[in-house]
Amino acid sequence: MSEETMVATNLVEILLVEDNPGDVELTREAFEEARVRNRLHMVGDGVEALAFLRRQGRYAQAPRPDIVLLDLNLPKKSGLEVLTELKQDPDLRRIPVIVLTTSQAEEDIVKSYHAHANAYVTKPVDFEKFLAVVRRFEDFWLAVVRLPPKEGK
Repeated sequence: MSEETMVATNLVEILLVEDNPGDVELTREAFEEARVRNRLHMVGDGVEALAFLRRQGRYAQAPRPDIVLLDLNLPKKSGLEVLTELKQDPDLRRIPVIVLTTSQAEEDIVKSYHAHANAYVTKPVDFEKFLAVVRRFEDFWLAVVRLPPKEGK
């Protein structure tokens, strides 16, 4: 099987944790435009994010994400709280978490890395610039980086 065929058949499961419908749509459009091969799952708050990750309630059949894109400013439970809980959970901590937020505050950056974020990306509001960020995300996280193996492998 060629590497290209393997990439096409091994879709990456991405969990987007974002409460702003405009940002959700922008992210979805950017991934489609960039032709990123993935399955993008979305939840709108921190409590839902942890339920999805832990496969609880209505997320009992949810796939385990290969990567989490996490906004910091979330209702119910902040992105920083989600990140902290995720990285303290032995079953979830190996999942790479990319903080994807509008915050450029140095304090948020430091707190995110202190909580073991794998990367911190500030979201551009301009679609073309955001598309460029998604392409770089794809180039690095989906082409260069070796992600942890899926469960059972």
